[in-house]
Amino acid sequence: MEYMTESTDRSPGHILCCECGVPISPNPANICVACLRSKVDISQGIPKQVSISFCKQCQRYFQPPGTWVQCALESRELLALCLKKIKAPLSKVRLVDAGFVWTEPHSKRLKVKLTIQKEVMNGAILQQVFVVDYVVQSQMCGDCHRVEAKDFWKAVIQVRQKTSHKKTFYYLEQLILKYGMHQNTLRIKEIHDGLDFYYSSKQHAQKMVEFLQCTVPCRYKASQRLISQDIHSNTYNYKSTFSVEIVPICKDNVVCLSPKLAQSLGNMNQICVCIRVTSAIHLIDPNTLQVADIDGSTFWSHPFNSLCHPKQLEEFIVMECSIVRDVKRNAGAGMISKKHTLGEVWVQKTSEMDTDKQYFCRTHLGHLLNPGDLVLGFDLANCNLNDEHVNKMNSERVPDVVLIKKSYDRTKRQRRRNWKLKELARDRENMDTDDERQYQDFLEDLEEDEAIRKNVNIYRGWCFRSVEIIFYQEEYFGILNFDP
Repeated sequence: MEYMTESTDRSPGHILCCECGVPISPNPANICVACLRSKVDISQGIPKQVSISFCKQCQRYFQPPGTWVQCALESRELLALCLKKIKAPLSKVRLVDAGFVWTEPHSKRLKVKLTIQKEVMNGAILQQVFVVDYVVQSQMCGDCHRVEAKDFWKAVIQVRQKTSHKKTFYYLEQLILKYGMHQNTLRIKEIHDGLDFYYSSKQHAQKMVEFLQCTVPCRYKASQRLISQDIHSNTYNYKSTFSVEIVPICKDNVVCLSPKLAQSLGNMNQICVCIRVTSAIHLIDPNTLQVADIDGSTFWSHPFNSLCHPKQLEEFIVMECSIVRDVKRNAGAGMISKKHTLGEVWVQKTSEMDTDKQYFCRTHLGHLLNPGDLVLGFDLANCNLNDEHVNKMNSERVPDVVLIKKSYDRTKRQRRRNWKLKELARDRENMDTDDERQYQDFLEDLEEDEAIRKNVNIYRGWCFRSVEIIFYQEEYFGILNFDP
């Protein structure tokens, strides 16, 4: 009777550990977990400290055998990269869970907590949790080595524009910065008539050429030079060169179109003013306010040049100005500009104020001019025009003066300008006085032209890092001072 009482008091389904005698649930090894772990270490063979290579220049991690990948801290991509470093030892166990243990970002350490399982004595499954410490070692990748060498390149883009003014290049520079097209360049070198972009791969250069074709009217030629070859593995090493030529027309240039091109654009007058250069050349006829856009392919089919040098701009004073209300339009005429007003003005050179010589002309600046205002223009009557299209024109159809823009006090505008632009980091000589003047002209064009300003990132203040807001819409420009 006593034996029956003792058997009913003992917990059913439990046995004693054969090592320490602790009551445990039955298992194939008949050993408790503590004793089993003291006898068997399933993490044996898995390294507890591993090194991982990291490039500080491009912020990428090395993935064997020869790949560098971009991974954020404690991301799934970085976790997969860490597990691949111990892939062979992990193949002998079952990985249940893996995750990062927080470490200081600048500690050069990554800790990964692993949970693994493995079958041990007599079919018993043991689970164990441990931490693998990854030491981040600095190593410069091959691409950054080439960047630091500054002499190694696989492709170069030579951007050229045969003109004396750099307004188009300043505008192109802002577009490159806005869309981040300069990030893959090894080096940017500025020369007197353009820029050279050096790349470590031909694919990056081709991408840049496609970007240039979409942003400015241009054409290009490609060539390549054999550097070395391996006849055994049939591999070749080439250096590619892309020569990009931008149309030689800038904003505020006076041009003379060919008769065939002028007729195809809606019977425009041949003498036109370039008001803007973006992905196309935007022209306006100062006699009728008719506008037209000429893309790169059309320009190269019917090329034309600027009639006057920017340094030939002369200052006139407006003596009389009247608005032209009724404009006779020719058959098949094109679009008329709504942002300009046609005016008839009498002007006189400020250098000839002691004479009574005045000039009459039509202008697209009728909404801006009043008697006594100063305006910049080209004196075609006293200028030696060496152009094949002008020489074939009737002299009566060539205006005496073509007005370009109203003149303001430049010193006052610079003093009131409370915004700046970023610049490309490039190799160049010291900026001379003429380059500084051209850059100030470009800044004034941004203030006056809303269409160009919308394509450029403008930063308020004197420190770029203190500004996070980029002004795109016109309603935000009230914060900035764009009054002439």
